[in-house]
Order: sequence, then structure tokens, then C-alpha cells
Amino acid sequence: MPEGDTIYRTAAALRMALVGRPISCFDAARLTGPKPGIGRVIERVDSHGKHLEILFDDGIILHTHMKMTGSWHLYHHGERWRKNAHQARVIIETDVWVAVCFNAPIVETYHELDRHRHPGMGKLGPDLCDENADLPTAIRLLAAYEPSTTPLAEVLLDQRIACGVGNVYKSEVLFVCGLNPFTPVGVLPPSERVNIIEACARLLRANLHNPERITVADVPGGLAVYGRVGKPCFRCGTTIVAKRHGDHNRTSYWCPTCQSRGAPESHEAEEHDRDWSSVAREEGAADPHPAAFRYMRDAAKARAATPSGGLRRNRLQVLEEELEPPPADLGDPLLGHVAFSSDGDEDDENDDPET
Repeated sequence: MPEGDTIYRTAAALRMALVGRPISCFDAARLTGPKPGIGRVIERVDSHGKHLEILFDDGIILHTHMKMTGSWHLYHHGERWRKNAHQARVIIETDVWVAVCFNAPIVETYHELDRHRHPGMGKLGPDLCDENADLPTAIRLLAAYEPSTTPLAEVLLDQRIACGVGNVYKSEVLFVCGLNPFTPVGVLPPSERVNIIEACARLLRANLHNPERITVADVPGGLAVYGRVGKPCFRCGTTIVAKRHGDHNRTSYWCPTCQSRGAPESHEAEEHDRDWSSVAREEGAADPHPAAFRYMRDAAKARAATPSGGLRRNRLQVLEEELEPPPADLGDPLLGHVAFSSDGDEDDENDDPET
């Protein structure tokens, strides 16, 4: 799923290709709002977190939100598109470039003067990708968040607090801050709120010009916890765990040892009594392909053989011994599993459609 850094790079590319050029075609079949006229000049391309806006010289703003499925592409005239034409939500043509927005769930236009009255755009928090973002406002909004019992992992995805953080950065920021994802937002001391917002801004800005997200340089894949369920924490060796939660059933990844601070007592008890074989079924082998089972089984064998402590060894033994292999008719276990993502940005397939 595109996050703030991805949209920043997209806006930069569109800005270089389109700004200052009159449009020769504007096509958006299911557009909500007025259309810019042919010949109108594109004056500005801006990103606000995960929102992208294109301003025309007649005062009309095209607003797109990629959510889980959308992407912008640039083509020369006559160049073959990498996606099917029926997936195009917006087509903007100039004398040199064709800009196409594919599969964006939100495509709308409104006049520039109406922007701050827009029900979504008018309530967005500071854009953390912006070097001049108003971090004190984001910290204040975090402190005033209601209900105060909301888990921190869910609050960080609320673009009304700050723009740009998605599921990847949410998990990575909480690891950097050493906080459990289920920490109630209302228990955070002022210093912790500052640390969280500053960490969000720091990680997002560090990746604005990097095609691959890196939050920890010396870890394969560049991420500390996101997508690493069942693997050892690079810092302490504890097994990374994951859980889906919240109204939109999004997944949080964390290290139970490095991120023990802030966890509610009820959640700590739940983690202690948790059936770790079911975790493997949900997360490590949520993919039903037999290759997933084989991978998790082999990982369990390899890691259980290391002298790394009783609790983690017991969890891996449970994973190996209790996880039932999936039905044999799901395919050849040697074929592996192919995961598809939106133009290189991967996230949970049930990710929050609003952020």
C-alpha cells in the first residue's frame, strides 16, 4: 500500500512532467466534481500524506487517494500502458506526457476555495513528509485523541493526527520507540508523544528519495519488525509476533521483549497464554499454500536448534509440532507462493480503506 513517502515521490515525478503544461485531454468517467477545461495549465502538484492534488489554473483541484489499490503512471504518447485501460480512473494528456491514475478509490475535484471545507481534506493533520511540518500541532492532536483507550497502533493511522503514516511505518515507529502496539493513547506521557511524532517524521523523511523503505540499515529487507512474523528480533532474538485488530482488521507487528512498555495487563496475559501454533496458522501460514507450512516448519527447526532461551524454544517447538499441514490438493509444496502488491508497495490485503 502506498504510504506518505511513496506519494511524495509520485508527486515529484508528476510535478516535473506536468507543471506549466496545458492539458489536451482530461478524462475521468466516474469523476465527482467539475472538470478542468481543455487548454488549462497545470500549476501545481502537491502531496499531503497519502493524498495527491493537482491544481489547474482555473482553480480546480483534482484530488486522488490511492488507499490500497491506486497508482499514478507516466507514459509518452504511444507507449504501451502497464495496466489495462479499464482500470484507469483519470487520464491527463499534455503535448509530451500522458498521466494515468489507475484503480484509485477516491477521485474527485473541487474548487481551490472549497478545499478547507472538504469533509476529508479539511481535517487532515500535518504532513510529516514536509520538512516544515507543524510537529507541535500533531503532538497536541495526539494528546487530545478520543477515546483515550484507543490502541496507539490504531491512532497512528488516523490521518487527522498526522499525514503519511501507514501500516509499515506504524509498526516500525513503535519498535523504535519501544512501545507495545496496544498501548492506550491516553497513558502516554508528554515526552513519549514527542518521541513518537518525531520518529514518524524522521523515518518518513529518510525514505523520501529511497525507492525501498529502510528503517534499520543492517537488517535484511531494511525493516525491524514489519512482515517479519516468526523471525527473530534483530536486537534481542525474541520471535516477532503479529496480530490483526481494530475496525479494519489491520495487522500490527512487534517484538514482545523490546516493545513491552505500555502493554495493557489484559494484553500481557493474552500474550502469555496465547496458542503460538494458531499464530503460525494466522500469520506465518495465513497463506494456505503448502509451501507456507514447509517454510514455517523449517524455520522452526533451524531456530529451535539455537541456544537462545527456553521460552522462545518452546514456542517454536509448539509451532513445529502442532501446526497441521494444509490439504494436499492446494498444489505442489515446492512451487512456493507469489504475493502481489500495488506497484512495489506491500501491505495487508485487508488494510484500512481510509488511510
